[in-house]
Amino acid sequence: MAKLALLGGSPVRGKAFPKWPIWGKEDIDSLVEVVRSGKWGTRGPKVEEFERRFAQYCDSKYCVSLTSGTTALYLALWAGGVEPGDEVIVPPYTFIATANAAAMLGAVPVFADIDLDTGCLDPLSVEALITPRTKAVIPVHLAGEPADMDAFALLKEKYGVIVVEDCAHAHGSEWKGRRVGSLGDIGAFSFQESKNLSSGEGGALTTNDEELYEYAFSVHHVGRKRVGGQWYEHWMLGANMRMTEFQAGILLSQMGKLEEEFKRREENALYLDTLLSEIEGIIPQKRDHRVTKRAYHLYVFRYIKEAFEGVSREVFIRALNAEGIPCSAGYGLLSEEPIYREGNFGPFSKLLKGEKFVREPLANARILAEESVWLFQSTLLGNKEDIEDIAEAVRKIKDNIDDLKTFSSRR
Repeated sequence: MAKLALLGGSPVRGKAFPKWPIWGKEDIDSLVEVVRSGKWGTRGPKVEEFERRFAQYCDSKYCVSLTSGTTALYLALWAGGVEPGDEVIVPPYTFIATANAAAMLGAVPVFADIDLDTGCLDPLSVEALITPRTKAVIPVHLAGEPADMDAFALLKEKYGVIVVEDCAHAHGSEWKGRRVGSLGDIGAFSFQESKNLSSGEGGALTTNDEELYEYAFSVHHVGRKRVGGQWYEHWMLGANMRMTEFQAGILLSQMGKLEEEFKRREENALYLDTLLSEIEGIIPQKRDHRVTKRAYHLYVFRYIKEAFEGVSREVFIRALNAEGIPCSAGYGLLSEEPIYREGNFGPFSKLLKGEKFVREPLANARILAEESVWLFQSTLLGNKEDIEDIAEAVRKIKDNIDDLKTFSSRR
């Protein structure tokens, strides 16, 4: 039995997984084209082309390109009519921007629990938390797994809430044949450097609602009208949230290989599911049967330490990294971040201090925060042998668990 690399043995894997972002001549050519055009900033041809193509990609009529995914969430709530004092229901297991987008409008982020199998917002938990103050719900398509959009459509119909899809992890994912970003009232995307479609930073809002689109467009463009207004004519409160031509140029060139990379990640992730499911104590994130295509911004599995002689997740992650498999623990609970424990809300502190953000135990979110292990999306861009290395490394740890337990007890 091979000795664990953490304890001085040879690692399962001695070569690196594919690096991210992946770039080529087409990206350089696109940037050079922007430089030579002399049109670098406001609402240029690259931005407009990207908005057309991305809207089509997302099965949506409209797209507004933006500076970041955080901006996209913020603008989605703004355009959806969220005001100070309203409540916005969000999951506690997500990036902090999901909750902060509400707080930055003076609205109250209310944390609902998640489904433990998928990691996505639990519609039953959401419904139990809806009050007359509830204005919006933000289901997050965690790691690329779409939330239960059938259930959220019913909640919208029953309670009149705005449904904002947080699609930051899910470019191209499909629910019953329709792509995310077209299923709720508004979709919010991120193109931050780690994302499956990246421009370093950037974001987009998608919608099929013309009124929401026109309003969001005006806000992101400093309150200008999309059609018919003058340059120094501002019809509503807005800000400069615009994407640059450089960002749009990179996104257009990157879209050329998005589908190929999507298929490779999905195929490799499904293969990894079969391999890891055979190992007691490893539970891959569940795929809902209504998901027809799934992006994998992350590959997430739960590590059950009781099946590994009580060895902590932290030690398991150290051992897996030592075997050449880069991984991390992922998110903690947003509800336990200092901002929500201590009420550091800047200009909205007087409005939000004293509000109750946590109104139920969040039991499933706590379990996932304590048990999850993440693999980065580029890990899935290799070949079949690369995927087998991941499973072999986990099995090696399992086979040597007594040695790892001894190591852990001496720390």
